[in-house]
Amino acid sequence: MTPKQFTSLAYDTVDDFLYGVCPNPVTCKNGMVIGGGIIYPEINFTLPAMEATETTLPKAKDIYKEIIEGVLDKALHLHTPGIVVEFETLPQYTEHPEWGIEIFKILRSTMYEYEEKHGLKSVFRMTPNDLREMNRPPIMRSGAYWESMLKIFTETAREGADFLSIESTGGKEINDEAIVNADLRTSIFALGCLGARDMKWLWSNISKIAEETGSIAAGDSACGFANTSMVLAEQGFLPKVYAAVMRAVAAPRALVAIENGAVGPSKDCAYENVYLKAITGTPIALEGKSAACAHFSPIGNIALSVADTWSNESVQQVKLLSGFAPVVSMEQLIYDCRLLNKATEKGHARLMRDLLVESDCYLDPQAYIMKPDVVFEISEEIVKEQSPFLRTLHTAIKALDILDRAVENKELIIDEREENWLEMLREQVEEIPEDEEEFISEMKDELSGKRYLPEEYGI
Repeated sequence: MTPKQFTSLAYDTVDDFLYGVCPNPVTCKNGMVIGGGIIYPEINFTLPAMEATETTLPKAKDIYKEIIEGVLDKALHLHTPGIVVEFETLPQYTEHPEWGIEIFKILRSTMYEYEEKHGLKSVFRMTPNDLREMNRPPIMRSGAYWESMLKIFTETAREGADFLSIESTGGKEINDEAIVNADLRTSIFALGCLGARDMKWLWSNISKIAEETGSIAAGDSACGFANTSMVLAEQGFLPKVYAAVMRAVAAPRALVAIENGAVGPSKDCAYENVYLKAITGTPIALEGKSAACAHFSPIGNIALSVADTWSNESVQQVKLLSGFAPVVSMEQLIYDCRLLNKATEKGHARLMRDLLVESDCYLDPQAYIMKPDVVFEISEEIVKEQSPFLRTLHTAIKALDILDRAVENKELIIDEREENWLEMLREQVEEIPEDEEEFISEMKDELSGKRYLPEEYGI
């Protein structure tokens, strides 16, 4: 497969950058079109607190059957035109792929049944865990964990998974410590050098599986990088401006998946998807206010503004006053999407988008960095280069420039500590050479003895 190249944005004007529609929609086997004019709810769920073992597998299968019937009943009764169901496996269900495959078959067959009997359209996103980091240091391109991942991807794709996704972890073993120290320089190495190389190898393999099975290589998420930063910033452990810059610098890494065969909709927890949509025109999943069951964020509305599927991230099968939590999430997502689809029908999609954006964007740097005009500005910087490293470095510089400008123009109000961090982050970035090989050599020396294997990334 020859990698794609992106040298310009997929849009001529930010006015066309809207939810539910994109230049390169994805058509599924049952006729559902993601990005074709309708925003669809995407439901994700997991087990209540219990051990995931072979002994508990029968109970788990019963619970998953109860969940899928509950969410499909809710979708049917609320007249939704279609839904996306994501099965994000527990680590044990990827490590023992036959367990995950059994559960997948229960979920998928139930969805087929509701479509055949009731006309409820649904499509399935399969998201195995990236187990490779369970080796310490991680082994990225071989071994039992990789073989387990390959098996569950391949078998579920053959059995009817529509979309293949993952939250990949290449470079995370280095970035975990960098996040704790708000070390943007090392994060750029982890994302732009290690992560980007891993993404090219990983997504070439996933795209091959998709091509051979008739499934769709959908997309990735830098959840362990940018979302971890966001959650820690929300808890006061990290500066918010660091988390905002991390959101932007995750985009060049994510773009590698699209360059190597992925076509969307990219994974819901990848807020960097907004830049992907601007550059590639592929549909994206996003999450925000209706994912508060999983984590809090300062970007609850703005994340919805250009989404093509709208997700709850994940929720356990626990009983609330009204019913079980996944069914509650299903209802919330359906009503969110119903409102946006009605705004589109009435000719008010752009107004709806702008209200979602402006309700968040001036209150937190992590929201400001997702403004549609800012997204275009950063995306235009990304496509000036083809090197993932230079894209990552220049994105960091551009994001800092934009945040500085917003503070100076009083569009974004941040406290003095955050302003000081903007200056410190710029100093870190200025230390990075433009020559990638020189930077890799520097970081190899600095990270000598750390728990990563350069050869696993081809460096």
